[in-house]
Amino acid sequence: MLSIFTHLATWLTYDLMGLSPTTRLGSAIHFFIEDTTKILFLLVAMIYVIALARASLNLERVRAYIQRKNRLLGYMFGSAFGAITPFCSCSSIPLFLGFTSAGIPLGITMAFLFTSPIINEVAVIMLWSLLGWKFTIAYIVVGMAVGIVGGMLLDAFRGERWLKDFAAKAYQNATRNNDPRTPLEDIPEAPKLTLRERHHFAKEELKEIVGRIWKWVFIGVGLGAALHGFVPDNWFAENLGSGQWWNVPAAVFAGLPLYSNATGVIPVMESLIIKGLPVGTTLAFCMSTVAASFPEFVMLKQVMTFRLLATIFAILLTNFMIVGWIINTISPWLFTGL
Repeated sequence: MLSIFTHLATWLTYDLMGLSPTTRLGSAIHFFIEDTTKILFLLVAMIYVIALARASLNLERVRAYIQRKNRLLGYMFGSAFGAITPFCSCSSIPLFLGFTSAGIPLGITMAFLFTSPIINEVAVIMLWSLLGWKFTIAYIVVGMAVGIVGGMLLDAFRGERWLKDFAAKAYQNATRNNDPRTPLEDIPEAPKLTLRERHHFAKEELKEIVGRIWKWVFIGVGLGAALHGFVPDNWFAENLGSGQWWNVPAAVFAGLPLYSNATGVIPVMESLIIKGLPVGTTLAFCMSTVAASFPEFVMLKQVMTFRLLATIFAILLTNFMIVGWIINTISPWLFTGL
């Protein structure tokens, strides 16, 4: 089915526009049309289906369920919940405050917050369609591992001491008042929705998500198309792919001044890999752009002190570098054919 988008791009670029496939402009335009049509089609279809399934999600029960699990399962559940919720780092903050006010341990909450901007159904759909199932699974595992390890470290450092006063007080009050022995069945269930109501919910969520991210699709694919069409082959491999240990930290720090979400950065990731940048170095750069950018930390300053922000920053950068080095080492076995 995906070949339909290739044929459409070929017809529009080479037949209708009259561009040559041997020119840089022709190659870039073909890349842009094929990827944007493919991504937007998959996004509309999959976001609607996933929203239908999520229509009756009871957040209060999710919180209570997390509180009742042992800490390791809590980190895993928090990270998994972050992976299935379609929030960027900006919109994750209100939910972070909700979790903190519910008395959920900061490490579990941060496992959610770390994972949420890195992984969502949009990122998974795009990765699967652009880079294949092997890379998609590796990306999910890596993203969740960053969240879990980051959450464990923050609990070990007792990071709740460094919340802003209002957030710390809400957390302390919830910790005192919550009774984890309250049976889950005593928590009110979410209202049962009819099929029409679920369709309305899914349609509104589809409009809201696509309305928020469509520009990132065009920006990301546009940048990817420019890299694909106009950057000489092997330029990245020759300049940043030498295999030196510092290539990964350099890529991580290069991503910090930038800001994107997973939707915008994945087409860029595709082009960087095609142009010869090592997979681990590419992944480290893109995760830094999505989850550890300066604009995101400006937003987090609303609820966290500088000390907590610095701790989170150090944890994320260290994790991204370790991930990049490991993926570069094992990529010949995992990503043959990329």
